[in-house]
Amino acid sequence: MSLSASAENLTFETQDYDGSSNMCLELALEGERLCKAGDCRAGVAFFQAAIQAGTDDLRTLSAIYSQLGNAYFYLGDYGKAMQYHKHDLTLARTMGDKLGEAKSSGNLGNTLKVMGRFDEAVVCCKRHLELSRELGDRLSEGRALYNLGNVFHAKGKHIGRVGHKDPGDFSDDVKGCLQQAVTYYE
Repeated sequence: MSLSASAENLTFETQDYDGSSNMCLELALEGERLCKAGDCRAGVAFFQAAIQAGTDDLRTLSAIYSQLGNAYFYLGDYGKAMQYHKHDLTLARTMGDKLGEAKSSGNLGNTLKVMGRFDEAVVCCKRHLELSRELGDRLSEGRALYNLGNVFHAKGKHIGRVGHKDPGDFSDDVKGCLQQAVTYYE
């Protein structure tokens, strides 16, 4: 999963220097450290505390939402992951942050994919791709193409399992999804 913004990349210079904004950033940094160390549950608690501390800096809040979405994703709570990735997407659009919108769209697409909501995932991943190309960000574009391939691959596998046909006997829907996956992977 890509991050809309990392709390590590935010500096105290972007804060208002009031106690709550500084506390928010400090809590977010600790949450990020814990998640990187593999303790996502504890990380979530710190991110939630950071939100409670509050900040007027939308970039900081966006980073926290992104991190919360990722933490919940890794914990397998896809509903909450989707909720926070949607918050991140809304903030990115509010700020006019096209790269943030691209990344949050990708995160949302990945979350929708694992939830089996393939058509919605495709829309999000295509938005990620569109914005990445608009920005000329080749790394983000590569991620978007890979994510689109993964969505079509997962959709094809899902349709194939539902059909319970003989091995090697795939419906046109399955073949179409897998061909789409190959196209994006290439």
